[in-house]
Amino acid sequence: MAKGIFRREELLLGADVMEVIASKSVIIFGVGGVGSWCAESLVRSGIEHLTIVDSDRICMTNVNRQLMATMKTVGKVKVDVLKQRLLDINPAAQITAIQDIYSAETADSFHLSSYDYIIDAIDSLKDKAYLILRATQTDSVFFSSMGAALKMDPTKISVAEFWKVKGCPLAAALRRKFKHNKTFPAKKFKCVYSEELLKNRGENKSCGTSQCLCPKAADGPGRADLLNHEWCTSKAQINGTIAHTTAIFGFMIAGMVMQHIYNQSIAE
Repeated sequence: MAKGIFRREELLLGADVMEVIASKSVIIFGVGGVGSWCAESLVRSGIEHLTIVDSDRICMTNVNRQLMATMKTVGKVKVDVLKQRLLDINPAAQITAIQDIYSAETADSFHLSSYDYIIDAIDSLKDKAYLILRATQTDSVFFSSMGAALKMDPTKISVAEFWKVKGCPLAAALRRKFKHNKTFPAKKFKCVYSEELLKNRGENKSCGTSQCLCPKAADGPGRADLLNHEWCTSKAQINGTIAHTTAIFGFMIAGMVMQHIYNQSIAE
């Protein structure tokens, strides 16, 4: 059954390349607005060994842009919901879901060098910087997503080597951090980014609680209150995002993985 999924792709790439794709292992850090779409695209393209890492539960404010976020899944663990969706697409895939944060404290548990491809879709500046440093020390192919918030124009989304990314505040902040600490990525790597930088036109509201209300929805009783709640986040400051932008970022990274596999396969 699973083989039939990829008939159209096999017409394009060939059976030999499809075998290579199925043999590759990929890990994605962060499965939010960017990482969730990237994961789906990879599995639909024949990746069968995928690890997805994210510590969060699905929040109501994720529904506008994250693949597995619906009002039915609010409050559930992101990686668990996404894993089930990916297995519904290809039951033969081996999906490992890890509910955790990549950080200096947890880094050694991930064994980065065991993966063919490492994908960074992390929001946290500190953790993102640490992943970049560690991932570029491996022989794995590494791709990173820069900031996808405050973007609207899909034609401005592009790819560049990290040090050549322009107009992205997140990339600039990462470069400042590396220069300040005098620690630098061990090799060059490509990033998806956009030079566009809009301003929030809406009001940054607060739900008035110290914790997000969404996890309550996982148990049922809190769902009615949640549906009537206008805003739900524990973050002090957030920036606006829209589905097509974050999805394009994710699809582009997935495309970079597929292109790399294809180029290597036909060159051999």
